[in-house]
Amino acid sequence: MESKIFQVDSKKDDIDVSENAKDTGSSDGGATEIYIDPVLEQKVMRKFDIFVIPQMVLLVILAYLDRSNIGNARVFGFEEGIGLQGTEFNNLTSLFFVTYVVFEIPWVMSIKKLGANRVLATAIVCWSVVTIGFGFVKNYHQALALRLLLGLFEAGLIPCLTFLISMIYTRQSQAKRVAALYAGSAISGAFGGLIAYGIQTMGDRHGLSAWRWLFIVEGIISLVIGGIAWLTMPKNAVNAWFLNEEEKGLMRARHQRDAIYKGVEEFSWSYVKMAFVDPFIYVASLGLFCSSVPLFGFGLFLPTIIKGLGYDSLQANYLTIPVYVLGTLSLYLCSWVSDKLNRRAIIGGTISLLVVIGYAISVGTANGGAGFFAMFLCAAGIYPYNAILLTWVSNNIKPDHKRSVSVPLFTSLANISGLISSQIYPSSDGPRYITGNSVSLAMEFVAVLCVWGIYFLLRRRNIIKEAMIAKGATDNGKQGDRALDFKYTL
Repeated sequence: MESKIFQVDSKKDDIDVSENAKDTGSSDGGATEIYIDPVLEQKVMRKFDIFVIPQMVLLVILAYLDRSNIGNARVFGFEEGIGLQGTEFNNLTSLFFVTYVVFEIPWVMSIKKLGANRVLATAIVCWSVVTIGFGFVKNYHQALALRLLLGLFEAGLIPCLTFLISMIYTRQSQAKRVAALYAGSAISGAFGGLIAYGIQTMGDRHGLSAWRWLFIVEGIISLVIGGIAWLTMPKNAVNAWFLNEEEKGLMRARHQRDAIYKGVEEFSWSYVKMAFVDPFIYVASLGLFCSSVPLFGFGLFLPTIIKGLGYDSLQANYLTIPVYVLGTLSLYLCSWVSDKLNRRAIIGGTISLLVVIGYAISVGTANGGAGFFAMFLCAAGIYPYNAILLTWVSNNIKPDHKRSVSVPLFTSLANISGLISSQIYPSSDGPRYITGNSVSLAMEFVAVLCVWGIYFLLRRRNIIKEAMIAKGATDNGKQGDRALDFKYTL
């Protein structure tokens, strides 16, 4: 076996790799092929799976708990407790997305500058304090101010984590890891229902209503874990604290080998322009926008929808648990198959049909059992679609700096859907909420069409590149993923 020597400068984060590599004999004069021991590489990837992915999932669980607990609090007195009227509750859920959308790109760009540990820990500590503050609000305007702050501090979480995953794992193995993030959102729904059920049965304590304790308890949990994350989350992929010097060298060499990024690491505004003018980002954003209407509506209003099926408020909270469990299982299975086959379109475009069927059932019948079954179908399709689409976009963006803008741009445009999803389930539309379920059905159908729009766009780009290569072309005058040497994952 040929020897490998990794020269690692632990004081800086850019790539600096030197190794005894074999000469490829190419005409460029001395090109070398980087060889990495696959056994050692697998060992390093297992370390990331053990030390990083569980932390990511935990952060997502906490974020979604602190974001959607307002839906659980609603069914046992939040609106009456602070005197909300008309559509004020819906305003609280929708205006969260104003700051959430605006601040996504700055959060992700800060990862490259400051490191994942500092950025993510700061975000979670700040939103935890805001969540605790919800336990003491007195009126609508105080609650609105806190929801805007919550959106600001939670804005970058999913795109930041997705970007970090894209820096660690190969394109063929990212879907399972991104799926873990969405599994966190589904698991948070189950935990949210369980915690809400426990706190609701606890009742009032020390002069505070049960719904106030819901915010306080979950906020304190997030605050403690956020402080720990500063110490346990790695700064970046190549200088993770749990890697030894040999393993850090491997990650630097692997960065080059996988061709995720080639060239200098300095930021240029040309990368921002590349992200903003790529039609692929906007077609994908439309798909995620449409699918996020049922995603956000499902996460915020599932207890409300179940209560509208004829169950009481206590049942509405704990009956969300099995629904989210099925959503988590479906998410894992679909993502595993997507990575195994290295196919995104066929999986995402098929599984989302379950959402269309589920909402069609809920709109078409008043039967409580059928409506509850429909929620299982919706959960089985909502989470896999969004996870696969996010992975698909991350797979097909190059270089790193373009990806650091493209991913949050893609998600921020999609997250504008939160302004819609928060308004389609007003109390006046109960108990069946036909309008909200109908809108979710229509949006998911458009999301299915977008999958195939993305597929044909990327397939056409691959065909054009293959035709140029067949004619002997070595350069098409474009950069990044639009360059001739990059093949899009379909």
